[in-house]
Amino acid sequence: MSEISLTLPDGSIRHESAGITGLEIAKSISEGLARKALAVKLDDQILDLSRPLTKNGRFRIITPSNEDADALFVLRHSCAHVLAEAVCDLFPGTELAYGPAVEKGFYYDMKTPVPISIDDFEKIENRMKEIIKEDRPFVRVEFPAEEGLARTKNDKYKYDNAKRALEREGNNGILSFYVTGKPGGNWEDLCAGPHVPSTGKLKAFKILSLAGAYWHGDQNSDQLTRIHGTCFADKAGLDAYLHFLEEAEKRDHRRIGKEMGLYHMEDHSPGMVFWHPKGTVMVNALKDYIRRKLQRRDYREVLTPEIVDKSLWIKSGHAEKYEENMFKTMAGDKEMAIKPMNCPCHVQIFNQGLKSWRDLPLRLAEFGKCHRYEPAGTMHGLMRVRGFVQDDAHIFCTEDQIASEVADFCELVKEIYSDFGFNQVLVKFSTRPEKRVGDDALWDKAEAALESATKLAGLSYVLNPGEGAFYGPKLEFVLKDSLGRDWQCGTIQVDFNMPSRLGAEYVGKDNQKHTPVMLHRAAVGSIERFLGILIEEFTGDFPLWLSPVQARILPLSEKFVDYAQELKAALLAAGIRVEVDDSNEKVGYKIRQGEQQKVPYLLVVGEKEREQGLVAVRKRKAGDLGQMSIQEFIAQVKEACAAVN
Repeated sequence: MSEISLTLPDGSIRHESAGITGLEIAKSISEGLARKALAVKLDDQILDLSRPLTKNGRFRIITPSNEDADALFVLRHSCAHVLAEAVCDLFPGTELAYGPAVEKGFYYDMKTPVPISIDDFEKIENRMKEIIKEDRPFVRVEFPAEEGLARTKNDKYKYDNAKRALEREGNNGILSFYVTGKPGGNWEDLCAGPHVPSTGKLKAFKILSLAGAYWHGDQNSDQLTRIHGTCFADKAGLDAYLHFLEEAEKRDHRRIGKEMGLYHMEDHSPGMVFWHPKGTVMVNALKDYIRRKLQRRDYREVLTPEIVDKSLWIKSGHAEKYEENMFKTMAGDKEMAIKPMNCPCHVQIFNQGLKSWRDLPLRLAEFGKCHRYEPAGTMHGLMRVRGFVQDDAHIFCTEDQIASEVADFCELVKEIYSDFGFNQVLVKFSTRPEKRVGDDALWDKAEAALESATKLAGLSYVLNPGEGAFYGPKLEFVLKDSLGRDWQCGTIQVDFNMPSRLGAEYVGKDNQKHTPVMLHRAAVGSIERFLGILIEEFTGDFPLWLSPVQARILPLSEKFVDYAQELKAALLAAGIRVEVDDSNEKVGYKIRQGEQQKVPYLLVVGEKEREQGLVAVRKRKAGDLGQMSIQEFIAQVKEACAAVN
């Protein structure tokens, strides 16, 4: 019998007979390890403990851990099967579609004979607990293609899945199924695996939500029910995650945005944001903040059309990559496209007039409105929309200037994130994707240039292979919020391709024409998405400079309303966002309302304040600051706002 070599995590090598299973290896180490083991990992493939090992590679035994993504994957994939079995038991006639593990849990898409509601969760969970208590084994069974297809012929979705699996992978003409129990009995599902050894390994799970889904994401296909759940290695992990979800719910930007009257979205324009006055204040405040940062770095702001002849997108390469996500329209006999990004239009501005090496680097910035057709099921509040504004810019430079420009942008990103309290930032280096434009020599040059730039900027990064833009490699900046969630916001991309495709040139020191390098960059990305992140991070308790209302004046009674209006006019003239609460409520109630609505400053005015031209100031979280003149108050607000500008 042939021999295989397995490299263990500590670097030692085991020589085993080909065909040995992971469970046999675990038992040879210790019976305790064998009892704990969930699966094994050979190189990058996770396998059942019972699968024969037939090749050399890095080998690891996976045991339960809430910190091990591989362990959670196997637990969650297995729990999805138990969920499906429970639903099939409780709702006979259910047709199963697809049930993967995902980052935070698992889901299963299915078509049930009667609608399922959240009221059914308890009985589904109880049935799952019964299946888990029975500690039934997950048994893998394999069939030749024809026989495997025959086993699914009465199941529309599984039959389609089986055909796709054979077409996609070939699978050597083999289809695999998993049975919870003995082959030929109990419950069976088409699946590639892997799974835990038995249902009893599933210690802590919870069904979380219901949603609609389309078969293969196609809105013209069958509508299914998607049941979301999660599973952890133990109850402590599950409890911690459920607490996290409670905190996230409190911070949900959709709820807070509605309560604060910042924006709304509706079916008349799906995926587009209707910004209300207070929300528009925040949009403009964020733009102005970024604009001041860019002006100090010699960016030149431009405005470009939102609708452009489709021929430009064909030349740039975007049509081939993004056509299914582009909104299109006709202008006479010309096909036009609503821009999904700003870069080709910025090249058109660069191309106006002859450029010299002395003009470089040329930094063109735009708060450009872009539109992309996102599928209905992927949209989520402000986080994923169809119409959005980018804090976009493109830097046209020489190859020698790449490193310094990228380093300067990295400093800008760190400065902006720090101003908002985001001090944990992960940088991902994304390299060439499979579908791309340009030859490998240009990609080699672009990736080497970006690597040099990261060294100059003193950046550490994690490699993200194959995830670059179709025209160049990129750095992605991922910030971590107070709940530990990751948000990819900023990016910078090195592009040797698009300037050449669109005819961009400059005259070098040698008096010859050269193609500039184009750096695509955005510090916060989508303004809409970044504001959604900020709403959740601050739970509506925004920094003073960003707050839609910075001060509210509270007259003690109706006879002081005129004085309150005079003060309002003075504050508005000074550029402070202010409103007057002239309701008939008592001042204590007005103060409580102001605190609940997170207004930064409350200004109480009565007889004494009117006579002496003063205001009694209450600052959120600091309490009563005493009386001061309106000029003193204006100076205090301006000083506080200037701290981040």
